[in-house]
Amino acid sequence: MKYLLRITLLSLLVGVSCTDLDENLRGDLAEDPGAPNNPGFGISENVNGSIPNDGLNAAYSRVLSGTAWHGSYFSVSEISTDEAVITQKGGDWFDGGIWLNMHRHDFLPTNPGLNGAWNDTYGGVTEANTLLASGTLDANQTAQLRVLRAFFYWKLMDLFGRIKIVTTPGVDAPQVDRPVVFQWIVDEINASIPDLATSNGYSRVNVYVAHALLSRLYLNAEVYTRPYPYVAGTGNATDPNGDNYYQLAIDHADIIINSGVYDLADNFDDVFGPKNVESIEHIFVAPFDEKTGGGMNFAQMTLHYPSQLTWDLAEQPWNGYSSLEEFYNSYDDNDLRKEAFFIAGPQTDQPDGSGNPILDVAFDKADPDGAPINYTPEINELAPNGSRQAGVRLGKFSFKLRQQNDMDNDYTLLRYAEVLMNKAEATARLNDNWSHPTTISLMNMVRARAGASAYTTLTEDEFIAERGREFFQESLRRTDLIRFDRWGDAWWEKSAHNNAYKNVMPIPLDQINATTDGSLTQHTDY
Repeated sequence: MKYLLRITLLSLLVGVSCTDLDENLRGDLAEDPGAPNNPGFGISENVNGSIPNDGLNAAYSRVLSGTAWHGSYFSVSEISTDEAVITQKGGDWFDGGIWLNMHRHDFLPTNPGLNGAWNDTYGGVTEANTLLASGTLDANQTAQLRVLRAFFYWKLMDLFGRIKIVTTPGVDAPQVDRPVVFQWIVDEINASIPDLATSNGYSRVNVYVAHALLSRLYLNAEVYTRPYPYVAGTGNATDPNGDNYYQLAIDHADIIINSGVYDLADNFDDVFGPKNVESIEHIFVAPFDEKTGGGMNFAQMTLHYPSQLTWDLAEQPWNGYSSLEEFYNSYDDNDLRKEAFFIAGPQTDQPDGSGNPILDVAFDKADPDGAPINYTPEINELAPNGSRQAGVRLGKFSFKLRQQNDMDNDYTLLRYAEVLMNKAEATARLNDNWSHPTTISLMNMVRARAGASAYTTLTEDEFIAERGREFFQESLRRTDLIRFDRWGDAWWEKSAHNNAYKNVMPIPLDQINATTDGSLTQHTDY
């Protein structure tokens, strides 16, 4: 109760004192967008490309839903892994224990984040089905929507396993196991490829999106073809035609690599920053826009309340998400990603670290750092009194001055670095050799941009660690840990388990209760 009172008092203090602080800060900010010595820190402006006027936006807009905001697909995909956490900070962020349970792998069908992910993703399926049933589409538009719908179904299959494949508006479908869903998805994409163009405009599905998605699917095929309860080693190595899944992953990656259309960008700001529109590395993105395409709220989700002053944010952040110490320290100090992807150390009222320290006016006296905000890698505990400053913050999709709640950064859904890493991994698995020359070469191509030293040999452990470092905050870690059979490992404040059924999340109870005919059922072990 005392802690709750202190938090409430902080809210009152902030409400009283922020006006003067904001006025002083705004008076000090230069109007020159280049004032802070960082390329990604520009004054808030609309920077996105033009969305095609093709009549398909009702479906495409659903790509934004739950992708980069709190309480849906992103939260479930990240907080369940070893790369991100939401600690309980006294009365802040307890939320009935739902995110503590997610971190500990105590997955409950009542978790609202799971229901949010289900609704947001099936919402995309519904919009795609509606347009596909309209009878007004040409062959290319139909192919786009079929692949887009397959993308939504990939998310549902990957997260929940046994789902319904609904393809006609208003017509229900039976719940089927994940191997059936997997085969339907790859068949849909393969059937659509002949009608896809090499370019359909900004943020639209083209033929390379289809190949990149297939490469990802085939890389995970041994997982996706496992029957419930999804025990490792029970999946298939080949498709119904006898083709090896890893070779198929390589083949579809090679189509993209050999096209010459995509490449690794020169720097991370081009890929993840506020002006990352149509990066040469982007294959498929969620085109967020602070004015017309809201839903990316990373600044609010991760920063401490006083960090509003650093970027002169439109509203106060929520002090929720941070990264785990062991994950952060897996980056070498000379790895450029360590600085580019995280916000760490003492914080000031300027993004480049100059200026004056910012303070937590109601700091916990047990915090050794005192009032000045200092994002330390160490986190004292998950609950109930996690330090308010503990944990480096999520900064891969960087912020800009006068940032609105909705950010302008496009969120990467498929990018060229993943295609390279898919081929590298599939080659290693196909040849049972993690030090295969092709694997080493492709891995080093990705690491070179980060200034990281080149590998001469590789192990499976090193490969999964490198994927984690490269794809942090891109909602891929859960899928990767399951594929590498690391999902049940112990990490900070999370015990080891060998429960294969936890490779999928429980079907949300709200969805089961809404199905009055009993056609949607829970996984047996939940």
